[in-house]
Amino acid sequence: MGQTYDAVVVGTGPNGLAAAITLAREGCSVLVFESAETVGGGARTRELMLPGFRHDVCSAVHPMAAASPLIRSLPLDRYGVTYLESPAALAHPMDDGSVALLERDVSASAEGLGIDQDAYSSRIGPLVAAAEELFPVLLGPLRLGKNPLKLARFGSSALRSAESLASSWFRGGAARALFAGCAAHASVKLDSPGSAAIGLVLMMAAHAVGWPLIRGGSQMLVDAMARHLEGLGGRIELGRRVASLTDLPRARAVLFDISPAALLRICGERLPSSYRDKLAAFRPGPGVFKLDWALGASIPWTNPACSRAATLHLGGTFEEIALGEAQIDGGQPARRPLVLLVQPSLFDPTRAPRDRHTAWAYCHVPRGSRDDWTDAIEGQVERFAPGFRERIIGRHSLSPAALEKYNENYVGGDITGGANHLLQLFARPVASMVPYSVQAPGMYLCSSSTPPGAGVHGMCGYHAARAALRQVFGRRIPLVPND
Repeated sequence: MGQTYDAVVVGTGPNGLAAAITLAREGCSVLVFESAETVGGGARTRELMLPGFRHDVCSAVHPMAAASPLIRSLPLDRYGVTYLESPAALAHPMDDGSVALLERDVSASAEGLGIDQDAYSSRIGPLVAAAEELFPVLLGPLRLGKNPLKLARFGSSALRSAESLASSWFRGGAARALFAGCAAHASVKLDSPGSAAIGLVLMMAAHAVGWPLIRGGSQMLVDAMARHLEGLGGRIELGRRVASLTDLPRARAVLFDISPAALLRICGERLPSSYRDKLAAFRPGPGVFKLDWALGASIPWTNPACSRAATLHLGGTFEEIALGEAQIDGGQPARRPLVLLVQPSLFDPTRAPRDRHTAWAYCHVPRGSRDDWTDAIEGQVERFAPGFRERIIGRHSLSPAALEKYNENYVGGDITGGANHLLQLFARPVASMVPYSVQAPGMYLCSSSTPPGAGVHGMCGYHAARAALRQVFGRRIPLVPND
């Protein structure tokens, strides 16, 4: 390791690759280390069970990639990245056999919400109209952006709890349930301040950019980013675990796509004690338990409209979802957890052999839970698709412990990079004007434990790289297009 680099990046999740690409585009020599044998972090695709059945190990649906200014600026189509959209982004079935659909068109979604048709259009429509200006600001550290008035209007709703917002905006069960499922992606109690934010962002994205799959699986996206990086002169070394700073070559800047806990293990001695204490206090979110299935036939939904959507939220009413998330937040199991399910092979034939299908699902569980949640998850699927279990020909599970073993960033099975309660939503991992700096010269954190948080968007890495370029290399680069 005698060579000196401008920058070394640890980790090849979308954020690590985004950081490396941003630096390489500015002419920096960049070396990237990855402990696994493939790039990807939370965006890998594998044959987990049977030949020909390709499963997204973690992320599968990519609204934030479609909205990301960084990813949109990359020529990933040259490397085979193709987005696939299902006719509806999301289906939320109810026990009476009806289903609320999140369509690409705001009016089409509103028409299916009965008493809340006008309310949905008048509330969500203006947010969608402002999405092109809002996304670049929301996908970064806290700042006003070019249109602070529009941001303030969004913030006045986003800072509320999902419970209070749903109660004041909607009167019917369908719209309230649809919003609850989206808000629950935050993995916090729905009566918590700020719990409305992620739900609003996901609903905006569904209408503005869609909730696309990637043909061939999520691995295609990170593979394309890796190839683009190499085309810029960057190097990637796989199977290279970094246990301490002594494992790294000399570099002017080092960027870590890892959790705060891993950062402490690797370079704690180089960090100020006050900063170490703040990192140690950083709170992970709940865990998840995930199932992948190989299916002999498609899922037999009671309402066929569920087959129009790649993503489904299986959890019934707002009240049921809120109860489950509150129980999990309190460290207790939810009797009927919200299940987030994706059925990619309905829209991407590369995922399974002819006339066969794949599906995956997960539910939130207490962090580090050792319980087997298979029956709870499959029970929720059976609730809206009787006969589902009869179509299972292969099953693969990932407990919180297995998820952390697969990816050390998933502490206790937390896939969000840290709890999304209001303060930590903005102060990730600590309150700072430059949240990516780890307060040691030339060292930066660029994982989802920094703003804007979880999602396959690469913007944590992008903004961390911009900070390094400014502080270490004395370069101020303009924000990427659409930012």
